Amino acid sequence: MKPILSFSLLLFFCSSISAGDLKKPNVILVMTDDQGYGDLACHGNPYLKTPHLDQLHSESVRFTDFHVSPFCTPTRAALMTGHYPGRTGAIRTSAGQTMMHPDEKTVGTLFGSAGYRTGMVGKWHLGDNAPHRPQDRGFQDVVWHRCGGIGQASDYWGNDYFDDTYERNGVFEKFEGYCTDVWFREGIRFVEENREQPFFLYLALNAPHGPYRVPEEWAEPYQTNPESRPFANFYGMIANIDHNMGLLRERLDSLGLAEDTILIFMTDNGTAAGAKFKGLDSEAEKGFNAGMRGKKSSIYDGGHRVPFFIHWPKGKLTGGRDIDTIGAHIDVLPTLADLCGVKVPEDYRPDGVSLKPLLDGSGELERTHHFVQFHGGAGNTDPFEAFRNSVVLTERWRLVNAKGEQELYDIEKDPAQRENLAAQNAEKVASLRAEYESFWKSVSPRLKPVYIDLGSDAEELTVLCSQDWFMDRSNPPWNFNSIKKLPKITKPWMVDIKQAGKYRLTLRQWPKEAGQAVVGVKAKVEVAGREAEQNIEPGSTGVVFEMDLPSGPTELWTYIYNEKGAAGGAYFTDVEKID
Repeated sequence: MKPILSFSLLLFFCSSISAGDLKKPNVILVMTDDQGYGDLACHGNPYLKTPHLDQLHSESVRFTDFHVSPFCTPTRAALMTGHYPGRTGAIRTSAGQTMMHPDEKTVGTLFGSAGYRTGMVGKWHLGDNAPHRPQDRGFQDVVWHRCGGIGQASDYWGNDYFDDTYERNGVFEKFEGYCTDVWFREGIRFVEENREQPFFLYLALNAPHGPYRVPEEWAEPYQTNPESRPFANFYGMIANIDHNMGLLRERLDSLGLAEDTILIFMTDNGTAAGAKFKGLDSEAEKGFNAGMRGKKSSIYDGGHRVPFFIHWPKGKLTGGRDIDTIGAHIDVLPTLADLCGVKVPEDYRPDGVSLKPLLDGSGELERTHHFVQFHGGAGNTDPFEAFRNSVVLTERWRLVNAKGEQELYDIEKDPAQRENLAAQNAEKVASLRAEYESFWKSVSPRLKPVYIDLGSDAEELTVLCSQDWFMDRSNPPWNFNSIKKLPKITKPWMVDIKQAGKYRLTLRQWPKEAGQAVVGVKAKVEVAGREAEQNIEPGSTGVVFEMDLPSGPTELWTYIYNEKGAAGGAYFTDVEKID
């Protein structure tokens, strides 16, 4: 018996090692920017041609009722953490509220700690400075542009979608070609370099976000039809994305990786320019929006219901199957972890759930409600308060709180959300409100400022931009159209000085790379209870202060005065520790 027992144990031991050594599936998550549910031919768009995405659609499992946030940053925060955006702190696209609380853990950190090589390419929009950059948040190989769009204020000076300068692992580098082509080229490079080990690639495109610039060859086919002409550049940007998706899938095939790579395609909010609307919340007056009401920045379904395709041949996620159960951005982290056999530590505590039971047919979800809230509303004009700009979603109902009024829609019978049934269904409204109150009680304590590190070992020189001035109403100067007017406004950066000591602060109105002189006669800085001011030398491109600062969280205020004594802020400020 002993030899047989020993042989059995040996077999078990060897099989256990073999199972443990099996390569985990790769993951590629592709997310486009401002492309809506209706901006795909496979979703019924009569003008747009998307053959490669249509093919992926036909070969994938598709969630037909998948929801994100109504605009950029909150979706990205939820996708990275599995948390509702309000819990992360990243709830706006500027105003110092694009960054997540430092204790938030990301899918990059999770998969990196599980032995994956993690890469991030494209648009991040969750903070430009430590500790908020993608390389600070668990991604080991990053190529990205700053700010919320190429050419916006904190992006590298002069970028315009063509032959731009982006940041590779902390160093700026000049790239050749159109931005979307660059992102896919870098994504394929990451795949090629890491094909012998499990990898996680987050490929987040800035297109088709405005400005709507694309090589003419992609827009030209849509110029001839009067129906598509108003959207030609927007459609052209999507056509270019479609072409690049084809190249990516072709390369995965040639490398022998397609079979065991989980490939996801999704978008970050409703359409920005795929149709013409009256305001944010109407149905499409021209163009195509898949029969929904609302666009980007709307809390009606057209603002946050998006495509979600998942394809994994080895995991049998193929065949063109639809799932009509609600899914959401907060579910992506727990779902991918579940599919890849990556344990989610208890301290992650995602709000989302794994969609694996729906994908493999093993069960249903226990979740009965999902919540969307657009904190601050369009233009950041509304207070952060319960119910304001929120939606409670169930499989059948949408309880919408827009403009302070309650609206209830039966989404199964009324997908365009035309008939408000709140008055006839008071009990249902009360029930959904009660569910929302639990959500608000959980999330609202986290609606507080997030700080940028100064004097951090991770970032020797911190370049601050006015897009991150903290404002609880309205938006700061976040693009050069506003900055070039030298608006007489200033607000603070919320900063955390990591080390006490002497700091050099250089106040500018333009990025250093622009080489433009400061327009003003006097400059002042207030930080950590200290204040300093000096006259501005004519022709100076930056006003330099050296100050001894204590450690800890504080506000950094800047002022540049003109001859009449009116002050605007330094829209750019460089900060470095010098002792």
